[in-house]
Amino acid sequence: MKRLFSILAITCLMAIGTVNANATTLATTTATVTTLTQDDAPAEDLGFHQELKKRFIEGGPGFMGIVLLCLILGLAIAIERIIFLNLSTTNSKKLTQNVEDALNSGGIEAAKEVCRNTKGPVASIFYQGLDRANEDLDAAEKAVVAYGGVQMGQLEKNVSWISLFIALAPMLGFMGTVIGMIQAFDKIEAAGDMQPSLVAGGIKVALLTTVFGLIVAIILQIFYNYIIAKIDSIVNDMEDASITLMDMLVKHKK
Repeated sequence: MKRLFSILAITCLMAIGTVNANATTLATTTATVTTLTQDDAPAEDLGFHQELKKRFIEGGPGFMGIVLLCLILGLAIAIERIIFLNLSTTNSKKLTQNVEDALNSGGIEAAKEVCRNTKGPVASIFYQGLDRANEDLDAAEKAVVAYGGVQMGQLEKNVSWISLFIALAPMLGFMGTVIGMIQAFDKIEAAGDMQPSLVAGGIKVALLTTVFGLIVAIILQIFYNYIIAKIDSIVNDMEDASITLMDMLVKHKK
């Protein structure tokens, strides 16, 4: 929990700094564009990074900053989950073979020692089942099932936050679209005339917030799908390993 709060604090500071920098850059860019327009100077072709930064500033630091915050938080959680899941991945076939060999040669304690020296949820489930093996098979099976649920909870931790940011980013973009359209119609009402120059700015801001919201959702959706696929793979290994463990215990009891 402390690690999550630290990530959130650092991310908020980064987002606030980015919004302030963008606001300052917006004022500078506006003055520069005004000067270039007055001098009729030719516009230079911007690179991808400069163009992206320009569009971000034009969308307004308010909603665009919130959308950027969703991206930063979502990516922070996604990267943490990917690292955790990769560290939790175990060669279940090799572990099963090592546990079976230790069980046949040294008994329950030797098999438990192999599990203690191996990282990952599969090894933890093996250890819990072996720890109850001296009682009866029903107790070992209940321990495996119960601890399997605990390990699944650890694998799925904080994943729901990523899905929240996936849904939140485009909704914020659509909200910026609605606000931009309202501002455009307010200008038309105040002017009393339908001129394209009056509504172009508001509509442009509206479309930019929508585009960036969708981009953030697409990026996070890719990471989310990878994480879900990784979790499903580990869970399948856990289930297969649990069945194999019970078969080994049955043979050992005979």
